[in-house]
Amino acid sequence: MNETERQAFLADMHVGVMGIADDKRGPLTVPVWYSYEPGGDVVVLTSPDSRKAKLVDAAGRFSMCAQQEALPYKYVMVEGPVVEVRDSEPGEIEKMAIRYLGEEAGRAYAVDSAGGSVVYSMRPERWYSVDYGS
Repeated sequence: MNETERQAFLADMHVGVMGIADDKRGPLTVPVWYSYEPGGDVVVLTSPDSRKAKLVDAAGRFSMCAQQEALPYKYVMVEGPVVEVRDSEPGEIEKMAIRYLGEEAGRAYAVDSAGGSVVYSMRPERWYSVDYGS
């Protein structure tokens, strides 16, 4: 994929797989919802008490892989430093949930998840991509 194609692919809706270094064992790899705008940062929301958050805080960086699971297979993987960590703002969880679940289910999810999240923004430094259809 060229740069435009891989950025567009990453910006599409995929459940990402986030990879985070863990000194005590292999890396933690977990499915996550994320957002990305071409040319911007990869944004992930999570509970501040989660293992994921603790490892990102310690490592200061993470990887994200988005894939197409149907033929033709494709994927984009990015890796880079966390450039911003902040508390989520009102409406951010709902916006992300609506992106992945649709309007009705997303709003319901956001109400059930109204405990506060931390937002991590990662600036992609390295890109890897494959499109087996081209």
